[in-house]
Amino acid sequence: MPWYLRWSMLAPFLIGALGLAWWAYGSGLELAGFHRSEAEQELVQLRERVEVLSAENESLKSRSVQFERLLQIEQSSNQETAKQLKALSDENLSLQEDLAFFQNLTAVRGKEGELAVHRLKLVRDSLPGEYRLRMLLVQGGQRAKEFSGSYQLVATVVEGGQRTTLLFPQDASGNAQFQLAFKYYLRVEKSLQLPPGVEVESVQVRIFEQGVREPKLRQSVNLS
Repeated sequence: MPWYLRWSMLAPFLIGALGLAWWAYGSGLELAGFHRSEAEQELVQLRERVEVLSAENESLKSRSVQFERLLQIEQSSNQETAKQLKALSDENLSLQEDLAFFQNLTAVRGKEGELAVHRLKLVRDSLPGEYRLRMLLVQGGQRAKEFSGSYQLVATVVEGGQRTTLLFPQDASGNAQFQLAFKYYLRVEKSLQLPPGVEVESVQVRIFEQGVREPKLRQSVNLS
């Protein structure tokens, strides 16, 4: 008998056996409590739930980034506001000092042409090794001539346990000076930058009249 006839005769039996096996497998699952249609439906529901949760997760991430940016902006704004508040407070204090000075200007002037230093102050600046000196120069008299001259700063410093002095402006010859020109009063503010490890104890201000080598006035101040 040809092979194709044999296979054509066996094919119905094979198909029936496979169908019976598939039916038995499905029946066994149903007897075990497993229903394919319900499982597929639950799987679809789970996939839909995963998609919903993924979308919610992305939305929460986006909102979290937005809130973080808003927080950074708010913190930056608070820092800027604090800086402005400090600047206004310092300016207010300076204006109060100026007001007190002008209210007592007549008493402060003293003799005609007499030079005086007021509100001399030495403080640490914001950067390491940097100091700031402030002073108000006043020339007495109602008809005072314009003062023309200069000033030097002699800083007493400690480095490695040793006390020494530094001259500002820093010049090898020691002849360099900061120039001055005013009639009644002049507010002076000078920044001093020192090497690392050097600490300032005090500063002496030396004021020179133009053409005169000896200081007309000396006044010292300690670090506040």
